[in-house]
Amino acid sequence: MAEMMTSSVSTPDDSGFAFRRKVKNHVMKAVLYGSATVTVSLLLFLIGYLTYKGSQYITIELLTSQTSYIKGTIGILPNLVNTLYLIFITMVLALPISIGAAVYLTEYATNRKLVKLVEFAAGTLVGIPSIVFGLVGMLLFTQLMGLQQGLLAGGLTLVIMIMPTIMRTTQESLKSVPNAYREGALALGAGKWRTIRTVVLPNAVNGIVTGSILAVGRIVSESAALLFTAGFGLVLHGFIQSLEASSATLTVALYVYASERGETGVAFAIALILMIVTFILNIAATYGASKLKK
Repeated sequence: MAEMMTSSVSTPDDSGFAFRRKVKNHVMKAVLYGSATVTVSLLLFLIGYLTYKGSQYITIELLTSQTSYIKGTIGILPNLVNTLYLIFITMVLALPISIGAAVYLTEYATNRKLVKLVEFAAGTLVGIPSIVFGLVGMLLFTQLMGLQQGLLAGGLTLVIMIMPTIMRTTQESLKSVPNAYREGALALGAGKWRTIRTVVLPNAVNGIVTGSILAVGRIVSESAALLFTAGFGLVLHGFIQSLEASSATLTVALYVYASERGETGVAFAIALILMIVTFILNIAATYGASKLKK
């Protein structure tokens, strides 16, 4: 009885450990809340500063016309249209390949060494600077394949850039689906592909959408690679013509107006428009994912 009472009494070492653990918890909470506060503050500052500097230069003429050196007018309608064209081209080409590769590596591939090699290569590609992709795209698509500078060459270059991101996020999302779901579908008589299509992919849609949002963000924000492949033409073209005609996106136009023409006000306006476009696309992707999942 005495031994049981002695064992139930906390020792000084136990109380000291509990105190140190409590202090560590408070410190980590303070670091977490401090990091979150700094991140949110930077985001709000960026939004507020761009809104203040760019909103005064946004006009109907700027949004609905194109730049004319003869008339002395500035318009970003071609750049806005080219950005939407480029998003469409890149995502249409990149999504099926990236998701298909992720499904194969996660659900079908049996050679683990090959899977690890592909994952290592994808991780390496994510960290390569975009200017390198631009040089490779220029050499491969415009010189070797004979494509003209335009949205097709730029889109193919961006496909190479964003495929690893979509593939890796899709892989992680597929791995997070419990194996019990797969086993239950197989037990009910569903085949391998039917199980993936009707059970695995719907439960992994959030990760796929996350990868797509990251990819769209990189497409919208890219300029270095597009200077070598898509060009910096400020003329409005149709979709087919723009595939092999020099076409500047919003980020390339921002670079041209800020560095070459000294139009900092227009550059701030373009930056604000880029932020709004990215925000709208993210909301649309999230809404579409929720509908698709249902």
